[in-house]
Amino acid sequence: MYKVQLSDAYFPAQEGPPQRLMTVGASLREAATVAPERPAIKELLSDGTIERVWTYRTLLEDTERLARALASRHAEGARVAVYANNVPEWLLLEYACGLAGVTLVTVNPAYQKRELKYVLEQSSSEAIYYVGEFRGNPMREISDAVCDELPAIKHRILLTDHHALFDGFARGEMRDPKPGDPIQIQYTSGTTGFPKGAILHHQGLVQNSYDYVIRAGVGPGDVFVHHMPMFHTSGCALLALGCLGVGATMLLAPAFDPDMIVRVIARERSKFVLGVPTMLVALIDAVERSGADMSSVRSISSGGAMVAPELCRRAKAVLNTPIQIVYGQTESSPAITQAWPDDSLEDMTQTIGQPVAHTEVSMRDPQTNRVVPIGIQGEICSRGYNTMLGYNDNPEATAKAIDKDGWLHTGDLGTMDARGYVKITGRVKEMIIRGGENLFPAEIENAILEHELVAEVAVVGVPDERWGEQAACFMRASGATRPDAETLKAFIRERLSPQKTPAYWIWVEQWPLTGSGKIQKFKLREAFENGEYHNQTPAGPLH
Repeated sequence: MYKVQLSDAYFPAQEGPPQRLMTVGASLREAATVAPERPAIKELLSDGTIERVWTYRTLLEDTERLARALASRHAEGARVAVYANNVPEWLLLEYACGLAGVTLVTVNPAYQKRELKYVLEQSSSEAIYYVGEFRGNPMREISDAVCDELPAIKHRILLTDHHALFDGFARGEMRDPKPGDPIQIQYTSGTTGFPKGAILHHQGLVQNSYDYVIRAGVGPGDVFVHHMPMFHTSGCALLALGCLGVGATMLLAPAFDPDMIVRVIARERSKFVLGVPTMLVALIDAVERSGADMSSVRSISSGGAMVAPELCRRAKAVLNTPIQIVYGQTESSPAITQAWPDDSLEDMTQTIGQPVAHTEVSMRDPQTNRVVPIGIQGEICSRGYNTMLGYNDNPEATAKAIDKDGWLHTGDLGTMDARGYVKITGRVKEMIIRGGENLFPAEIENAILEHELVAEVAVVGVPDERWGEQAACFMRASGATRPDAETLKAFIRERLSPQKTPAYWIWVEQWPLTGSGKIQKFKLREAFENGEYHNQTPAGPLH
């Protein structure tokens, strides 16, 4: 950990892994120079067998060939969309765009026609690179239908058709993009509505992923399974670029299948695991079912939600290592804070760690934008090399997100202690106003997660005639036993003041999730308002 003693909730940038001005292409070339024959990518099939393998030398060769092909058909600065699941060609395209000076627009492979059309139009993409289908979604059919309506799309290329993919490589010339140039447009996860396109640059993605994997304990030659969705920064930045930064070996899974992934971890002696909490719960369940040998695992990382103490205890018991939380957002490339491997269980489960290297973090009053004192709630803000260039074609939203002093306003509320450890206390926009009192879902969620029978939780504000809003607590059980509402009410009342007690306690089997695995709270609220939870009753009076 960084040893600091703060008086205000402002954490100055700290040293860490060397800060290097570097592009995606430079990072790949460096890795190929250091260890050319080391395996870089191994393609996993759906049954866990290994298909194709790239060393860092052959990965660079194929990437440079594809970069020339891209340069032969796209001008420097052009935007091209990728609409695919985790296939090696996704990675090749990402790295090649970095060498060709082309901006990659990432698209969720679950998108349907309306969603795909929005992204292609909003990003001004001139081409789409896609797979035929994924999990029953007819992506080629969807792509063709959308592109027939968009004359701006000049190229439609099937990623698995290598003749079309690499066509023109003999005519294209290599380019030399700069570290501050745009490299990707990532669309925000859409947990509260339709996404905005964050324009990210080489330096932000390359350095941030490097800083992240170093703190996570990943080193040269370490093997890990990559099952995070590639269209999200966790997949195409933290893992795909972090792998290059340290020269690790990536086993690329086509989709998240916990039973298959556990088998591969055991077989290949994988050291590192990254997954949102819902994925980690599924992986631990798979290990307990199979009895697989997980002794090779030395580091587990999770983001997107607070880690329940019970999940952390299960990870320690089953996988023999705690969970390091990483917090961030697409707009920050994405990591802002991260736990340390030797943090206490309390810090691992009750905080989101300390800021990552080379990054300033502060808690600021949402009304005055002034730094608040230690321990006082404010909006979590960050400033550093990893901040996005802005939202695509949306200067108004950009100005709201990045203030005149360069602080990125995350929209999350939190506190900072004197050591610089940060806690999330809520969302500015998710705040529940109950009878004139402000309730913050994250505070209630963190308290509920202390119950050993609760695996995951989401607290949402729902309409109420008397109070304006009430808190509804949606939960997924950690086992077969589900405590009743009165038991949960008594549990929360021991930890929080009475007005923070949820009015509704609702058990769910599955969550409405974004493609990156985050719970879509607005869909829970909509389902509640539509009467889908009509059998749920309030847990009695609050006072």
